[in-house]
Amino acid sequence: MPTTEAESVALELERLRRSVDVGFATTRGDLALLLQRADQTDKTLDEHESRIDALERTRWPLPSLAAAISCTALALTIWQSMGR
Repeated sequence: MPTTEAESVALELERLRRSVDVGFATTRGDLALLLQRADQTDKTLDEHESRIDALERTRWPLPSLAAAISCTALALTIWQSMGR
């Protein structure tokens, strides 16, 4: 190979290497961003789960209250029918 041809091949190889390095750097940056977003999503999910757990613990016991009112109404109805 003449010197000029060898230099042009070396120059093209260096350009190719630079392109590959830039591509890898871009890929690494994209992966870092995805990992950061995944961590934020996990944190948000954990916060939501804790809020839902707190709401479930403090919710009003509507089914139990409805059953108690029904039994009270039944007892009052029986009491009134027996008293009259």
